[in-house]
Amino acid sequence: MHHEIALFATIAMALLTAFIGGYIARKIGLPTLVGYLVAGMVIGPFTPGFVGDTEAASQLAELGVIFMMFGVGLHFSLKDLWNVRTIAVPGALLQMAIATVLGFGLTQLWGWSVSAGLVVGLALSIASTVVLLRGLEDNGLLNTVHGKVVVGWLVLEDLATIAILVMLPALADGSGNHGSDSIVIELLKTGVFVVIMLLAGARLMPWLLTLIARTRSRELFILAVVAVALGTAFAAAELFGVSLALGAFLAGMVVSESDISHQVGAEVLPFRDLFSVIFFVSVGMLVNPAVIWANLGQVIILTALIVVGKGIFTLLLGTILPASGRTILVVAAGLSQIGEFSFIVGQSGVALGILSQDQYGLILAGAVISIVCNPFMFRLIPVAERTLQKLPTVWKWLDRGGPTPEPLRARMRDHVVVVGYGRVGKHIGHVLDKLQLSYLVVENDAVEAKDIQALGIKTLFGDAANSEVLTHAGLDNARALVVTVPNQATAELVVASTKQLAPRLPIIARAGTESGVSRLASLGANSIIHPELEGGLEIVRHMLMALGYPMGQIQQYTDAVRSDAYADRLASPEQHRVLDQLLSVIRSVEIAWHPVSALSPVLGKTLAEANLRAKFGASVIAMIRNDNVLPNPKSDMRFQEGDLVAFIGASHELSEVELYLRT
Repeated sequence: MHHEIALFATIAMALLTAFIGGYIARKIGLPTLVGYLVAGMVIGPFTPGFVGDTEAASQLAELGVIFMMFGVGLHFSLKDLWNVRTIAVPGALLQMAIATVLGFGLTQLWGWSVSAGLVVGLALSIASTVVLLRGLEDNGLLNTVHGKVVVGWLVLEDLATIAILVMLPALADGSGNHGSDSIVIELLKTGVFVVIMLLAGARLMPWLLTLIARTRSRELFILAVVAVALGTAFAAAELFGVSLALGAFLAGMVVSESDISHQVGAEVLPFRDLFSVIFFVSVGMLVNPAVIWANLGQVIILTALIVVGKGIFTLLLGTILPASGRTILVVAAGLSQIGEFSFIVGQSGVALGILSQDQYGLILAGAVISIVCNPFMFRLIPVAERTLQKLPTVWKWLDRGGPTPEPLRARMRDHVVVVGYGRVGKHIGHVLDKLQLSYLVVENDAVEAKDIQALGIKTLFGDAANSEVLTHAGLDNARALVVTVPNQATAELVVASTKQLAPRLPIIARAGTESGVSRLASLGANSIIHPELEGGLEIVRHMLMALGYPMGQIQQYTDAVRSDAYADRLASPEQHRVLDQLLSVIRSVEIAWHPVSALSPVLGKTLAEANLRAKFGASVIAMIRNDNVLPNPKSDMRFQEGDLVAFIGASHELSEVELYLRT
């Protein structure tokens, strides 16, 4: 490979193999993260075929670390952590300590060095943020009581990771490069950087980003966000000797306190997702299948410690923590894996000469297998709960926090599922509230979902088009699904998924484009609305009315436009013919409302006596009397002063009726 295209070739093959691996993993029900790691093994130096530039991939992986840690800081909430502090704080600290001791003890049995054993123990104690959040989201648990506890627990582990990365160089003191003086210096430099960020950075960064946002240039704003994340991480490493991860985390944390943090999170998300994929691919490139095979026994034992050992010891912690039994089960399932932060700790250990590549390979192998097993751990939660409840004494100890509400999906019946709660979704929610109909909102914006839930509205947080969240919306027991999201691709994916999960459920979908109407119809949507078309027609209708055009002509125009826009929904020529006939009839018929005055010739007469249909051809179809609507009034009903009467007929018939009633 020519050196000048080595970087390009590595990026291209990394993304291509990651796409294929992620797609296959998704199709067989595994996290896409597994596919990315396998993709790295495919293009790594230990397998035949294309070999990527490991050094280039490692440099790109640093960007993945920066954007991941920036995202963690951006969503870090001291308030959320405080709300679950009695469970998350002692639980996370104890669980990490136990996992570290177990990992250290295991490596000592294998004859590893003390420092290597500590690094492995620390790596095993940290769960993957990506895997955990996806597992909670896919199982509809992220915005539940249990999910909040697990996320708080996760925040503590993330903070501990930062501390570990700061202290890790001290474990390399066996080489003589790091003594007690250097540890103190490292801590002082880190402390100075943290103080600068919390005092100066907390004012400067939000001010700068707000200033850029006011230029109304999205391009400049994105550039500013990326510059803040990368620039802070680079300054942390160059000026203070602090890890890139810590610099990025603090940058995200200070920006999170600003009013534009929501917009920052939305803009940085694509960068985080893209470079985190490359990060996982670069990790996979370091995995040597031959080493794993040669140390298969150690890999199995290490994986068992991660999946089974961490789960069991987390359950035991439930006997001393004030949490419900179900919450502890969710925590145990979610934390029975390791991932990106373990990789970061392991890579730092390799860079410091504490771990060998083969030892690091064991961590990678254990991580990959534990990630594969994690979805099954979540599926075991209800089974484990039923089993433990058959042991009253054990369950009493685990359920110290008292019972928690049943899962949302178990309580909802005859509800309407609303996907997306923007302007259109809010209107629908208000109508359903007035009608006193139960509904469930599915929202993929974390901030919006939290605000909606605070209003007392049943809410599932998750991307309905890109996760398993719809499986927890109770579609089998719902009355209808309303898709309000403006993105056409998202709407199509939601409609297609719903048809698989609940084929008979009525679906009302919003079309983002005119061509999207036919695609949504082909996917199974029962009713399709194109808001831009409908809004445009309403503006045109009012304009033509102001210009004095007859209502009949206006109706003909709007009917013709709707016919052209929505006709593709009809599947057969016969349906097209019926629609044309129906529109022809509608165009020739109008409805008009006329008041009955004190001088009206029909005042005091019954409908039969007035005999308006025989005289003019128009028929009375409704009356409004004393604010009451009277549909299809009977022939013996008498006209009274103040009545508002609805007539149906042709345009000339309605004109004659109007002239007669005014005489």
